[in-house]
Amino acid sequence: METQTKDKKKSNIGRGQVGSVKIADDVVGMIAALAALEVDGVSSMAGGVKSGVVGRISRARLGRCARALLNQSQVRVDLSVVMQYGYNIPATCGKVQARVKSAIENMTGLTVTGVNVRIAEISMPTPSGQD
Repeated sequence: METQTKDKKKSNIGRGQVGSVKIADDVVGMIAALAALEVDGVSSMAGGVKSGVVGRISRARLGRCARALLNQSQVRVDLSVVMQYGYNIPATCGKVQARVKSAIENMTGLTVTGVNVRIAEISMPTPSGQD
């Protein structure tokens, strides 16, 4: 069962011993972004969200990088990432898709129906010896 609360979609994923469990789409998006940042070759999320600063940024900013679309117990995720120069884009995106799918399914119990990855930018390495 899906409910609408203050423009935040939530997925009712089950009933525990005491009550129901609902997960907001923002939470699923945050899981997706954090999982994507764990993949070698992903420099950051679009908008400058790097793994070291995720805890200090707003949900709205993170939501622009990873968007989860919930439909009962299923979810589709759209990500915008910045890739590091020199990495194979299709191979790295495949790793991102697998990591995101695994993280969401393991943490939430939702079924991931798709992980769409958009390469927003390529980060160029800085020349050594320059600050």
